[in-house]
Amino acid sequence: MSATRLLILGVVRLMQPVHGYDVRRELMAWNADSWGKVGPGSVYHALKKMADEGLLEAVATEQVGNRPARTSYRVTPKGEREFIEQLYRLWWTFQPPYDPYITALAFMPALPRREAAEALRHRAQMLQATLTTTEMAMSAQWLSRKPDHVKEIMALVKARAEAELKWCERVAARIENGELQFSDDAQEA
Repeated sequence: MSATRLLILGVVRLMQPVHGYDVRRELMAWNADSWGKVGPGSVYHALKKMADEGLLEAVATEQVGNRPARTSYRVTPKGEREFIEQLYRLWWTFQPPYDPYITALAFMPALPRREAAEALRHRAQMLQATLTTTEMAMSAQWLSRKPDHVKEIMALVKARAEAELKWCERVAARIENGELQFSDDAQEA
């Protein structure tokens, strides 16, 4: 089960019976779109698929005015077992986060020195923007309306961004100081 499916199943479990719009709204309130990669369309698709698999059951469908019909879901006993099993699996398993950027780093020496340093400085700027956004989201007013576990998720996102930002700045400085080898070093010699 993917993390997205677990998030959606868990929110249905917390709020049931609940329709897709409220599941999506709750996940967005948790900023799950940034740390959980939950896209708006994936919520509705996952709800339908999990209902087809017997993890959720549709309990009501209602239509108000010209709005699209809304189906409310609740977790089935099979869905409850799946939720608990996957929750424990993720809690007790360490899996390093996959970032395709690491693959690019494996070939960093193929770039010209100046471009590699500039790319790292640019990544540091993007991380700083992420930090600024995260810090704004973690304002006292925002935090006062969130469950403690959501506050801790945001603190983890912030800590990871801070650590990578420092790493980018350190490696960019090493590149600029000539401490690492690059494709254009032979040409300059």
